[in-house]
Amino acid sequence: MNNLYDVNNIFAKILRSEVPCNKILENEHALAFSDINPQAPIHTLVIPKNSYINFYDFTKNASTKEHESFWKLVNEVIEHYKVEVEGFRIITNSGNTGNQDVPHFHIHLLAGKNLGKMIG
Repeated sequence: MNNLYDVNNIFAKILRSEVPCNKILENEHALAFSDINPQAPIHTLVIPKNSYINFYDFTKNASTKEHESFWKLVNEVIEHYKVEVEGFRIITNSGNTGNQDVPHFHIHLLAGKNLGKMIG
């Protein structure tokens, strides 16, 4: 885990149950919940339960079990919403120029309408 991780970010507070969320699914190493500012009819965030700042930090430092659990939960969310055939978009932002708002690795899973070629 990264010693530069901000333990007061909103996702860390959600994981400590200091801030509520609309939980969709979870497993031992990851949590999926609704985005509070949805950009599509389905807009779910999936986060690891341990302290990883961004995609690079997670892929470099998370255990094999954490990787497996995280991506398994992503697939379970896809199946939960039954969008495996219709389609979906997965986005992760990293750092300032990647427009990462919360310094805790997370993916956005968006679905439920045609999202166009890019989100504006």
